Amino acid sequence: MSESVYNVVELIGTSAESWEKATANAVSEAAKTLQDLRVARVIEQDVIIDNGQVALFRSKVRLSFKYDSSD
Repeated sequence: MSESVYNVVELIGTSAESWEKATANAVSEAAKTLQDLRVARVIEQDVIIDNGQVALFRSKVRLSFKYDSSD
């Protein structure tokens, strides 16, 4: 296996349904602009409460993708 270098970014995905969907939303959006995504790690989860009810699930996700040194 060859040596590699990776970039890391943090994103917050949201969903009205679940933390899993919030995480998937963050990864899906990242994949639109970042190339060669490798690992997504959920580092924090919380909810937005409105009127005593959970209104929104949020997942903070740390994503790594292969560093491109060609720039």
